[in-house]
Amino acid sequence: MSKHKEMHSSIRKVLQEGVVIPAHPLALTQHLQLDEKRQRLLTRYYMACGAGGVAVGVHTTQFEIRKPEINLLGPVIRIAADEIEQAQLKHPFIKVAGICGPTDIALRETELAVKYGYHLGLVSMGGLTHYSETELIKRIEAISKIIPVFGFYLQPAVGGRILSYEFWQDFAEISNVYAIKVAAFNRYQTLDVVRAVCNSSRRDEIALYTGNDDNIVADLLTPYQFIVNGEEIEKRFVGGLLGHWAVWTQKAVELFAEIKQCIDSNYSGVEKLLAKGIEVTDMNAVIFDAKNSFHGCIPGIHEVLRTQGLLENICCLNPDEKLSDGQMEEIDRLYKNYSHLMDEEFVEKFLKADKKNYNFSTPSIL
Repeated sequence: MSKHKEMHSSIRKVLQEGVVIPAHPLALTQHLQLDEKRQRLLTRYYMACGAGGVAVGVHTTQFEIRKPEINLLGPVIRIAADEIEQAQLKHPFIKVAGICGPTDIALRETELAVKYGYHLGLVSMGGLTHYSETELIKRIEAISKIIPVFGFYLQPAVGGRILSYEFWQDFAEISNVYAIKVAAFNRYQTLDVVRAVCNSSRRDEIALYTGNDDNIVADLLTPYQFIVNGEEIEKRFVGGLLGHWAVWTQKAVELFAEIKQCIDSNYSGVEKLLAKGIEVTDMNAVIFDAKNSFHGCIPGIHEVLRTQGLLENICCLNPDEKLSDGQMEEIDRLYKNYSHLMDEEFVEKFLKADKKNYNFSTPSIL
């Protein structure tokens, strides 16, 4: 088993400052085979948008890639790493690999991530309801001996489990944990994480990222302040690792820069940003199919990318994952109302500039 290497200081710096990290989708052919050309194209798109990294092998990449009969985890992890290396970027770009399953399986996935040069492992606690909190901590410790850890609190509102304040206290003290993503749908449970980090001896080393697609802008604007040993300690969600940012990514990067500027200017223009945040939430509700318990989430993401010409279709490995009734009509509503938050023109220019690699037909841009 590999011994972990220290995270490069430039990656750690960018992670702490906060960046846009899209959750990378999966490109499939009509026959449900990996569409490698478009898989590579998506990675290049995220880099061209100015994202600060990508997360691969996560929910948006479809968990079915791990099934033995499908066996696509290795290829998609490798392809993204290969495209990032070929790009020869002059700035740090964070590679995050999704890590799932019981400890033995998670460790194999961790080794795969290290093999392809990923900087952090986004460790899911999903599907482990039989693990006690102590067992979950031991699992994280084992993974952290191989790769720096990006924690992930998937709250019950979106299918996860409650994890106690004491769990997050122990989690934050693990020496190779450098970030935590919180799907912050429940503020009480979110406070458990942030307060635990603020009380940790490692609070200055751990970056908090929002994974809360329904309130992105407000999450990034909100300071969390606690009194610790008589001293006021403040933490913020410095960035986001989001499925929502897998679409219209160039505009997400612009919006993220606006948020940072607003905070730096003592919240000048905050009302305008909060109003824009409600627009983003409306868009997310449609793309993620919130009214149907997120059933059409991945197909919704795919439909935007298909319309733009980045994907050929909206196929998913799970045949039950399809657009819900009325979801397409709602997507049409978004195009009418929120074009200022969409990067259609950017994508069109990107595809034209990418012709040397992009040699297959595309649908017309709306």
